[in-house]
Amino acid sequence: MTKIIGTKHQYTEICIEFKRNVMQMHQFQPESLMMSYGYRPEWSEGAIKCPIFQTSTFVFKTAEEGKAFFEVAYGLREQGKNEKLGLIYSRMNNPDLEILENRLTLWDGAEECAVFESGMAAITTALFEFLKPGDLLLHSGPLYGGTGHFISHVLSKFGIQAVEFTADMNMEAVVELIENSRKKDSLGMIFLESPANPTNALFDIEMCRAVADRFSTPDKKVLVAVDNTYMGPLWQHPLKHGADIVLYSATKYIGGHSDVIAGACLGTSELMKRVKTLRTFLGNMAGPWTGWLLLRSLETLKIRMEKQAENAMKVATWLQSHPKIERVHYLGLLTPADGDQWLIYKKQCLAPGAMISFEVVGGEAEAFAFLNNLHLAKLAVSLGSTESLAQHPATMTHAGMDADEKIKLGVKPNLVRLSVGVENADDLIYDLGQALEQVGKKANKLVPLLAEVA
Repeated sequence: MTKIIGTKHQYTEICIEFKRNVMQMHQFQPESLMMSYGYRPEWSEGAIKCPIFQTSTFVFKTAEEGKAFFEVAYGLREQGKNEKLGLIYSRMNNPDLEILENRLTLWDGAEECAVFESGMAAITTALFEFLKPGDLLLHSGPLYGGTGHFISHVLSKFGIQAVEFTADMNMEAVVELIENSRKKDSLGMIFLESPANPTNALFDIEMCRAVADRFSTPDKKVLVAVDNTYMGPLWQHPLKHGADIVLYSATKYIGGHSDVIAGACLGTSELMKRVKTLRTFLGNMAGPWTGWLLLRSLETLKIRMEKQAENAMKVATWLQSHPKIERVHYLGLLTPADGDQWLIYKKQCLAPGAMISFEVVGGEAEAFAFLNNLHLAKLAVSLGSTESLAQHPATMTHAGMDADEKIKLGVKPNLVRLSVGVENADDLIYDLGQALEQVGKKANKLVPLLAEVA
């Protein structure tokens, strides 16, 4: 019979005690702490791994204790300096979720983390919490299709205006864009993806911080939020470059096995308290199974991402010299000749990651011929998993974008996005090569196969 792990306050005490007594002697790296940080086996019958706490509610010791917990949870009063708070209900807090959130803060150096049942849940909750009707949202382009759709078709219903800036715009151009919007006094947030999905365009986070500060006032700070999904917690740390909020589709590299949907939002305790409060009432927190799966995945995050980046560099280099590839977009191929993109990469990124996009010679038909003939790499959306995944952004993840906007932002009909996995790099190159051989041939080999099935 499993004992319940301790209270939320006790989780925090574990982390504080660990940092005080152990990390003063030696500065352990996050990949080492992923195995045990925030968990005590003796609280769970000695289990080496945190159990799955499949429970909806938790027992209070007294009615007075329950009253005190709810007063703080609902914001009726501030928590006392020495007051210990415990578990209430799994919509608010759960051991698996809280231990996961504690561990995720280590990678980005965040004070606090909130985990959700999807990346879109994390993004939409943050946008809803920090924007209000009448606000201006400045965002980078292109964005992941789901995020772009939410901004254009949902936030607009709440009277929130959005303005887009691109990677080729310097600070002066971005400031001018805001001023020309006639809503410069209403700027509430700068939201960016860097690298951008699916083009790998880089945006300068420190420049966005400077722009946000320029339009901030003593009464209102303009926030900078960064969707860091493409780089994962390893290869870029937006909070260290001036961002207030970092967001992830934890489905991707953090989960890494195509078997869980989740999202995460990180920042200061002050901001995350607001995010978690809204999360409580929206009810989009992650459940115990999701928390447990992500705790498992965090243990191998670094070795997976290192292997994926190593493979991606080999694949991108090979693609760059292939006669049926028009252009390769990969951070590892940037050089000083790429100007600002190179400078941003050297300043912000610790490695090039494992996301490649490339333009097949031709158009949509040629891109489809390539995709239809892959064997080892799978034709599927999502990214960051152990298996390599390829997809066609213009007709899949970014299908909702206007045609002119796609061309403007580089989401072309011949663009393919490839998320490189942990397979043998030579095998991946062979598979990509044999698929490219089919490009330009009169008939796609899948056509007769489909005819036979019909």
